[in-house]
Amino acid sequence: MTGQHHLSTAQTCGAVFSQQDGEPQTIGAGFNALSFRHNQFEGLMDPLVMVDHFTMTEPTFGAHAHAGISAVSLLFEDSRGTFRNRDSLGNDIELAPGDLFWLKAARGAVHDEAPTPGSATHALQVFVNLPARLKQDAPASLHVPAERMPVIVEEGCRARLMMGRSHGVRGAASPALPMTILDVSLEAGGHFEHRPEDGAAAWIHAVSGAIEILIDGRKSFVRKREAVAAHGAREISLSAAARSQAVILSGQPVREPFVQKGPFVMSTSEELEATISAAAAGKFGSIE
Repeated sequence: MTGQHHLSTAQTCGAVFSQQDGEPQTIGAGFNALSFRHNQFEGLMDPLVMVDHFTMTEPTFGAHAHAGISAVSLLFEDSRGTFRNRDSLGNDIELAPGDLFWLKAARGAVHDEAPTPGSATHALQVFVNLPARLKQDAPASLHVPAERMPVIVEEGCRARLMMGRSHGVRGAASPALPMTILDVSLEAGGHFEHRPEDGAAAWIHAVSGAIEILIDGRKSFVRKREAVAAHGAREISLSAAARSQAVILSGQPVREPFVQKGPFVMSTSEELEATISAAAAGKFGSIE
């Protein structure tokens, strides 16, 4: 299938990584995405299940249920207008450019996001797996406005710490497992380094332009259709020959088997069937 071929897998100094293309996806006239799925990366995307890098200009999906995961929306600063976020927890928020919204769906929640009229949302939608011990938790959420995110500025580089820790700076903490999320803008000749926590996985995507990535000294060149997933990296270094943008998502792998059907990710087939039945019966609440 287009975009789901294996480009490269390598190991260096204990770090293992895989570089892959995303798959283009278009729904209606208002949604275009580049989609990355866990099965493309030979397990190295863990704890991530899915990432869609999308632009949305009109409502596309309607209200729908999630369970067993966190559904995370990362808005880029070049979004125009607002992105209305509603859910069965009672949230009704117009997300602004640069904002983050984390919905820990856990045992089940209903969610709806859509651009307000005249808006164009440029963002990532990320499904983050929950370990079995958290899949039956009560749902929870977190909104992080752009103005509350620390910004790391170095020569030729500006990095928004959307969540987590980097360079000795602490940002917001997720309502689920810890994760670091960085939105990195590089000028020509710019450079940025991030040191993941011991044993963490990292997923790096070129949002625009082209990024040279060094993972523990091994070089990879990533263009805007591509992403790299790595486990066990001690140091990640980004640089660019021309203006470019990248995201880094880093967290501890869950390392558990799971079964998935769309927005439901559970530990066993029996749990998945029960979750689908509960959602169909309206047990995850509703959006007023």
